Amino acid sequence: MEVSMSVEEVVNQISELVVKEGKPPRKKEVKKSDPELMKNALYYFPSWDNAVEHSIGS
Repeated sequence: MEVSMSVEEVVNQISELVVKEGKPPRKKEVKKSDPELMKNALYYFPSWDNAVEHSIGS
């Protein structure tokens, strides 16, 4: 699978979404609005929830 973002970029984008929305972004919403972010997040992390937890914790 071809990735277009680094793990740092994925974490930063998810963190920005959390700040912007005031809550963790839902998988279904991100899949629709930013499929590239979703694809890259699932490449680096075992699940969307895991990627969000990692992004919030960093």
